[in-house]
Amino acid sequence: MSTSTIRLEDRLAKRGGAVELLRLPATAFGFAAGLRSRLYDRGWLPHEKLGVPVICVGNLTVGGTGKTPMVVWLARELLKRGRRPGLLSRGYGKAHEEKNDEAFEMERALPGVPHIQNPDRIAGGHALIEQGVDIIVMDDGFQHRRLVRDLDLVMVDATRPWGLPYLDEGGQAVCALIPRGFLRERPAALRRANAIILTRTDQSTEARFEALRRELESRAPGIPIVETVHSATGLRAIRGPALGLGELRGREVELFSGIGNPAAFEESVRALGAEVVEHRRFPDHHSYVVGDLIGLGEGRPVITTAKDISKCEALAPMDDLYVLEVELTVQSGVPLLEALLDSLSEGFAERQRHSIHAGLHG
Repeated sequence: MSTSTIRLEDRLAKRGGAVELLRLPATAFGFAAGLRSRLYDRGWLPHEKLGVPVICVGNLTVGGTGKTPMVVWLARELLKRGRRPGLLSRGYGKAHEEKNDEAFEMERALPGVPHIQNPDRIAGGHALIEQGVDIIVMDDGFQHRRLVRDLDLVMVDATRPWGLPYLDEGGQAVCALIPRGFLRERPAALRRANAIILTRTDQSTEARFEALRRELESRAPGIPIVETVHSATGLRAIRGPALGLGELRGREVELFSGIGNPAAFEESVRALGAEVVEHRRFPDHHSYVVGDLIGLGEGRPVITTAKDISKCEALAPMDDLYVLEVELTVQSGVPLLEALLDSLSEGFAERQRHSIHAGLHG
């Protein structure tokens, strides 16, 4: 059983009625977003390059597509290559000098890797360079085109590719721009990507997944597709005895979350064999108050996400509280990603040499 206030995406996922009136402002939003993109394409809006390569991990939608695990995966790959990566994000919901939930999650996963949160990505990038990084991974920056990037990886969630959930097994999900839907840009913008990263592929049916692949190949022809899953790696005990993933099989648990895709979190727990008797779903980036969690954990383990725990650990009254730890696992496309990372460093060094040569002989 899932309990919560009705989330916005659940309202927007339904067709017909008053919600369709939002298509008018969505058309205006789409016109403005398309015009802005064309102005960048033609070089008529200012942009700036940094002195180090920039990898952007972004998406087309608002809400969760699994960007943070992808950022962690990339940073670890770069560290293996002897690079000094830095993380750059906007800092949703906080002033840029404060850490938000995603910052705490990245800090725990990547100790010692510099992370700057700043709505001004140019200033944030320069601050990272001053800290000695030699490559930047920008989180959620696909639409932030003022900062030039060397590699664009665009995340698409296989369970809700255009932001809104499917309402039935055979039907199509609503594909619409803000405010009628969750799209920031039209799907054709995927053609700007160097690769499309499909997430949570294991939570989609085979028929729906194959249909999505065909749709992506049609909307962004020639753009390679990488398939990934979010793998549960452990349960971190906040309070209560240690609990292994295998111990969840056949056990009743309760959940709470305030993330972009709570259904995917719940499915991850069910896949471990647990019986979810309650799931309190709050809006994405929810700010918890004491009353939100009253009544949970009366004789059952309570599980939440790494993003949520940083905001509510002191407020959670239950005795048995756990965080489901997950990592991104690349199912297909590892050689492609490795080649992109390797060519990025080699290509950037070559461009730097040409730039220095031109400066000396210009």
